[in-house]
Amino acid sequence: NWDEDDGTEYCTARTDLEDAMRVCDKLNVELHTVNFAQQYWDNVFEHFLAEYNAGRTPNPDVLCNREIKFKVFADYAEKLGADFIATGHYARTSHSSEGTRLLKGLDHNKDQSYFLHAVSHQQLAKTLFPIGEMEKSAVRAIAKKADLVTHDKKDSTGICFIGERRFKDFLERYLPANPGPIIDNNGNPMGKHSGLMFHTIGQRQGLGIGGVANAAQAPWYVAEKRLIDNTLIVVQGNNHELLFTNSLTAIDSHWIAEEPTLPLKCKAKTRYRQEDQACTIVSADNGQLCVEFDEPQRATTPGQYIVFYVDDHCLGGAVIQQAFK
Repeated sequence: NWDEDDGTEYCTARTDLEDAMRVCDKLNVELHTVNFAQQYWDNVFEHFLAEYNAGRTPNPDVLCNREIKFKVFADYAEKLGADFIATGHYARTSHSSEGTRLLKGLDHNKDQSYFLHAVSHQQLAKTLFPIGEMEKSAVRAIAKKADLVTHDKKDSTGICFIGERRFKDFLERYLPANPGPIIDNNGNPMGKHSGLMFHTIGQRQGLGIGGVANAAQAPWYVAEKRLIDNTLIVVQGNNHELLFTNSLTAIDSHWIAEEPTLPLKCKAKTRYRQEDQACTIVSADNGQLCVEFDEPQRATTPGQYIVFYVDDHCLGGAVIQQAFK
């Protein structure tokens, strides 16, 4: 979690450290502590702010894995004499003469390969995922049998460095809010938003337009963030056609091993926990991908990652740039 300059109301870093100390003491394992706050600020957080400022919705956990856990932390562990690092991700690897591949965790409900797609096969070759072959319930049972204080600890939620604090309050500490109009898809005024950065495609809650005409018929959802005039466009109904797109472009593509031959039919996720969606990676040009889906996709969000799979094998991914009908 982020530095605890705002007290213990939100940040659990101190509690997490105390838990780690108790577990290490129980297992008679030496604990090393190191602060990577500056590296996180430079390599993850500044990008996070820039993306929100540009009207996109980033996923900093992917960058945190690539830049901190599997780079800065892994380098630190190597200097301590470690041959491998071990993490608690629900993911697996397989090794062959062609290199190391990333696989989904056995517990598909907890699978975290989505967040690991930007890690290289060289980094994965030096990584162990000891719980990747296990169900979450089995992990808790082992921890309980070992009498570890964390056996019933609540799963972490929210963005890693923000935790469960109110996201709007956190973001306003770093970026100035820029209020603007909310209109429906016909151009009718619906209200005002406090800043496009506080909203994401497909969002229903927190729009502040529950009292408008026809609101009782069906909920309203964010369909577009129009940056050119700072306007939020909303539509009524969970299945409104403007919430769906058929293709997208994505940039900054990363392949864990070799770049695949295109066109490629595969599966993809455009957000965590989404069921795999059948698609075709049509073309690639200087790191930009064009992807077409077999079925329309709801609430595809620029700034999020599209991650590609063949069965349980994670190929890699890219940052969603724009979605199209």
